[in-house]
Amino acid sequence: MNSSSSPYRIIAVCTGNICRSPMAELMLAAALEAEGLDAAVTVDSAGTTGYEAGRPIDPRAARRLTATKLASDRHIAREWQADWFRERDLILALDVDHYAWLRECAPDQEAMDKVRMLRSFDPAVARKDLLDQGIEDPWYGGQSDFDAVWHQIRSALPGIIEHVRSVVGNQGWNRQHEHQQVRSIS
Repeated sequence: MNSSSSPYRIIAVCTGNICRSPMAELMLAAALEAEGLDAAVTVDSAGTTGYEAGRPIDPRAARRLTATKLASDRHIAREWQADWFRERDLILALDVDHYAWLRECAPDQEAMDKVRMLRSFDPAVARKDLLDQGIEDPWYGGQSDFDAVWHQIRSALPGIIEHVRSVVGNQGWNRQHEHQQVRSIS
């Protein structure tokens, strides 16, 4: 992949963008960096609602990330923007409600096909029903609930990395992606 190409873009989506999706964003970004894929891939996050927009990450999520040396102090919650269906290549829903909302809001089949459950990349639950692939909102619980979210996200990371390698490792990614950009502008 050459440096002048557009990176593969991933976004993690939950409800308020203060617990699950920023944890997924930061954990995935660190995993991509550890695998040497950070130059080829960008990761961000958003919420399906604007309830928490402008707020920092939940302190309990920050505490869990800090325990693994992941800084979250720069995170500011934001609401999903419709343009991101076009601008992102993989949209990771953290729970079945986010998955349904994103697919319902998708402007076309191409956008709908970008939406995946984050845990669909975890081999332990990949073949299970979508309801079993969700990550429950830890906001209502205690620190142990944030620990559980961390473990669920971590279990999906190798599968996401493998997926990313298969996409960005394919030299045709840049040409295909650039062609899609031109086609969307036309």
